[in-house]
Amino acid sequence: MTLATRLQSVNAIAERVVGWLASPLLLVTRGYVAWQFLKSGWLKATDWETTRFLFEEEYHVPLVPPVVAALGGTFGELVFPVLLILGLLTRYAAAGLFVVNVVAVVSYSHVLLGEGFEAALGQHYLWGYLLLVVFVFGPGRLAVDGLMRVRRP
Repeated sequence: MTLATRLQSVNAIAERVVGWLASPLLLVTRGYVAWQFLKSGWLKATDWETTRFLFEEEYHVPLVPPVVAALGGTFGELVFPVLLILGLLTRYAAAGLFVVNVVAVVSYSHVLLGEGFEAALGQHYLWGYLLLVVFVFGPGRLAVDGLMRVRRP
């Protein structure tokens, strides 16, 4: 047995293990990042007066009136996470939350880019990265999208 054959054999074992772990890992990733946005969306929806105030006075969403930005942000933070958790239209949900995340950083950059807010900005980087992972690799088999893909002839 040549060295190349042995290496291929070892790599095949790793691929089988990783193949088995990929779907649970993607499920946990989807659930974690979705939960972060769902909590924020729920807070916005349950205290609408504060949400409106923040979008009018604190968040500086470019090109969009504050009330429209508040409605869009709340909608995105409530709908996209549910789709992400279910794994339904997963790549679209991940892309939508990615945009929500970018808009959040842009509209609150006057605070997030300031000294002492590195950890908060780091959270947004982490969420963006996780959303990109889901967007690129898909939902995995443990998702409605994955189940629909398996059932097709």
